[in-house]
Amino acid sequence: MISDLYETRGIRRVLSELGGFAKNALGNFFSPEFLCLFIPLLLLWELLPRSGLIPESLLPRLSTVAATFWDMLVHKNLFSHILYSMGRFFTAFGIAVALAVPIGLLMGWNQKIRAIFLPLWQLLSPIPPPAWVPMTIIIFGIGSRMHIFLMFIGIFYPVLFNTYPGIKDTDPRYLSSARVFGASELTLLRKVYFWHAFGSIVMSLKTGVAMGLVMLVIGEAYGGTMGIGYLLGQAKDYFLIPEMMVCMAVLGFIGWFLIEVLKYLEIKLAVWKVGR
Repeated sequence: MISDLYETRGIRRVLSELGGFAKNALGNFFSPEFLCLFIPLLLLWELLPRSGLIPESLLPRLSTVAATFWDMLVHKNLFSHILYSMGRFFTAFGIAVALAVPIGLLMGWNQKIRAIFLPLWQLLSPIPPPAWVPMTIIIFGIGSRMHIFLMFIGIFYPVLFNTYPGIKDTDPRYLSSARVFGASELTLLRKVYFWHAFGSIVMSLKTGVAMGLVMLVIGEAYGGTMGIGYLLGQAKDYFLIPEMMVCMAVLGFIGWFLIEVLKYLEIKLAVWKVGR
């Protein structure tokens, strides 16, 4: 009986969190203000090519793109390509965050560490991530390691350079108050510095998601046999505009979904910001 009670509460909690996420993520889409813009745009997308005002060879109808999406899902293993890309993306994202957040935390906390590492990152970060492609192919060859490294480069620097100032600019009054109560430097890092910079870190993760998806497309288009970037590159080579638009829509949805997850995470963890 007790186990059934806890199981029921767990299911209710999961459903409640899913409902809260859906409300936050989809709330703006169903507002009257947005629908007044969005629905006419969808109608124009369908009607302008149908009427001949815009050549359908350049702008396929919305219904054509929807039919192409279903065809790619059924006959071209679109879902498998998405899973393949996301596996590499999350590997790169996890490695980048696991390195960038601690390095940024230490750089913001300690001036000596900052003096050692900051000039190095300032020299390397201005190199545009796509410029790494030739060297990455030479070093790693064409394959998953190349794609993961390119995404890592795209994600690492935005996370690092947003975490570091967030830690560095921690309000001294919070630190002084914690030290009065005997907080150690480790406690300050865990309980004060990190949470003061949490908003900056989440913002950096959102930027990292966008840059990671950019590098995913570039990497898979250069040397891939699977993935959403590979499909986009193939559609571009054969001028299959409906398939190109499907790939773009899928990438846009993935980016939007991941950013909404991060926003919801911030709402749940940074409770002091609710209502601001």
